[in-house]
Amino acid sequence: MHYSCLEHVDMAIDIVIEEGSGEPPQLEELTEELKQSTGCEFCRNSAIYIVSNGRSIHYVDN
Repeated sequence: MHYSCLEHVDMAIDIVIEEGSGEPPQLEELTEELKQSTGCEFCRNSAIYIVSNGRSIHYVDN
């Protein structure tokens, strides 16, 4: 699972594909609360998306 801003979403998708889980990449938009508190793994911007192999996305509702 990778957190990405809009600029780096292609990079995150490429990494998930390279990880070779056999599952197609899943792209999901973060909630507004998570957008404010989660950074992009590739730069200093706020993350907008979670990119995963489809099996690793877990949400915690508070």
